[in-house]
Amino acid sequence: MTDTRTARRPAWQTPLVIVVCGCLIAIIGFGPRASLGLFLTPMSSAHGWGREVFALALALQMLIWGAAQPFVGAIADRFGPVTVLCVGAALYAAGLGWMANASSPGELYLSAGFLTGFGLAGASFTVVIGAFGKLLPVRWRSLSFGLGTAGGSFGQFLFAPVAIGLNNVFPWQTTLMIFGAVVLAIMPLAFALALPRDASSGAAQVRQQSVSQALREALSHGSYIYLVLGFFTCGFQVFFITVHLPAYLVDRGLSADIGAWTVAVIGLFNIIGSISAGYLSDKMPKRYLLAAIYFLRSVAIAVFISVPASPLTAVIFGAVIGLLWLSTVPPTNGLVALMFGTRWLTMLAGFAFFSHQVGGFLGVWLGGVIFERTGSYDIIWWLAILLGILSAVINLPIAEKPVARPAAAAAA
Repeated sequence: MTDTRTARRPAWQTPLVIVVCGCLIAIIGFGPRASLGLFLTPMSSAHGWGREVFALALALQMLIWGAAQPFVGAIADRFGPVTVLCVGAALYAAGLGWMANASSPGELYLSAGFLTGFGLAGASFTVVIGAFGKLLPVRWRSLSFGLGTAGGSFGQFLFAPVAIGLNNVFPWQTTLMIFGAVVLAIMPLAFALALPRDASSGAAQVRQQSVSQALREALSHGSYIYLVLGFFTCGFQVFFITVHLPAYLVDRGLSADIGAWTVAVIGLFNIIGSISAGYLSDKMPKRYLLAAIYFLRSVAIAVFISVPASPLTAVIFGAVIGLLWLSTVPPTNGLVALMFGTRWLTMLAGFAFFSHQVGGFLGVWLGGVIFERTGSYDIIWWLAILLGILSAVINLPIAEKPVARPAAAAAA
């Protein structure tokens, strides 16, 4: 099998360039998406929609993003990530532009939901992390996964206050159009992640394991199933909080600015959390790290909803949950790479991500539906706590070792 870390590539395509450009893609790709919850109130007010309309649009986005991710990942694994990232960026930008001009719930579902969802599948940090796994030396792997995840977090930190600032100066529609234009910067950056021609399409790789073989192997592996099920909770918690936390804080008497800054603080502290998780993934069993993250999230949420709301408690919650935010990504992707190798890493990580997005769909959608029915988010908060505890337990039996491949070993 051709090794993409040693195959011939341009002299300028150094590990540092790969990591920097990949992190910039993650910043630009995740930032606008993470700030969309800040448009819930102005967009719903402008059109006279209930919160469930906006919530369903973003929930559909989560579902489409997740459902497309394994297929997009397989294409990136087979042909390289550059085309995938460029097409994804174009669809993402078009979706944001259409969302700005949507005049009916149907248009919002098609733009913010379907088009942006497909775009995110191609332009997300999942594709970046898959490229890192193939292009970088093994000793860089876990840390680079953390850095790529941290890039998405910095995008969240950066774009949330930018969205508030732009909305204070321009109509919210203009802010979305600006974000759409910024997303197009992913295209030139994508070329830094190009796989060497002999690595991305070499016949030796195709003979080693097909897509169907890789899927059968993973889906029959108990530890992979545990990992995928646990990742469901990550999506449920993260996207419910991203979309509904600003409105939740407004409901409790705080200003919209506090919601924006809380989301920004989550992104800022997740930079620390993601890089730390990447570092710790090489120092301790990854399954224990994941269990600890899920359990501590539940504790943080329980404390937050039990104390009086104030700017201080909101920001403290943002800092604590930020440390645990996407810190699940480095150990999750690290376990996939450890168990199955990097040949189909983007695709197999994509299936785990699909579970994540199904959780996100339910968190965002149920948040809107239950609020409209009860006038409160309390049921969803407690469901998030329960799921965190269950995910902590389900990660503990994961076996951290490469999958046995008797046939491959005999052939070798």
